[in-house]
Amino acid sequence: MRVLVLHSHPVEESYGKALYRQTVESLRKAGHTVDGCDLYEEQFDPVLSRHDRLVYHDYPENLKLVGSHVERLKAAEGLVICTPIWNFGFPAILKGYFDRVWLPGVSFELVNGKVESRLRHIRKLAAVLTYGATPFRAFAAGNPPKKIVKRVLRAQINPVRPVTFLAHYDMNNCTPETRAKFLARVGYAWSAFRRFSRPSLRPLRGTQGA
Repeated sequence: MRVLVLHSHPVEESYGKALYRQTVESLRKAGHTVDGCDLYEEQFDPVLSRHDRLVYHDYPENLKLVGSHVERLKAAEGLVICTPIWNFGFPAILKGYFDRVWLPGVSFELVNGKVESRLRHIRKLAAVLTYGATPFRAFAAGNPPKKIVKRVLRAQINPVRPVTFLAHYDMNNCTPETRAKFLARVGYAWSAFRRFSRPSLRPLRGTQGA
């Protein structure tokens, strides 16, 4: 498959960046064509301007400032989100990507007042997330990022297919051993990405938010 990997961590030496590199390399090793989109490296502008909002529903006028990203999304058969979780949400640059690129006419259309997906060409969805919070704190807060991936994005792409969701919690207390273990699990997950079944991976307690 052609897989679009969205990444949003500003620090080259971070564990989050290591997870991104592992994801891209492992997907390529598994035979996929990978479009690695490092939003910080590409200096993506996440701000939805006044003009952007005014033309938001005017397809194809709404595509002019983000045309290249729209084409990359349309070409994708698989989507992987590799990002830290900050304050129980996506980094602003990634949130801005969804606001500015997942537009009417691109990711959905309103037909008689109802939303119809335009992302059925994406066959597989996955996420690699790192949290500073423990699993319990994330659960107590409702774990919005998990719900966005497993409910909102899944519904837009294909609600009947499983999602590969890899989460490493409690980065505040992680160790080199827990980081290495999770990195290896992330690498292994992509060997099964071609299939529609989810790898039997359980979240770890020692690596998120890096």
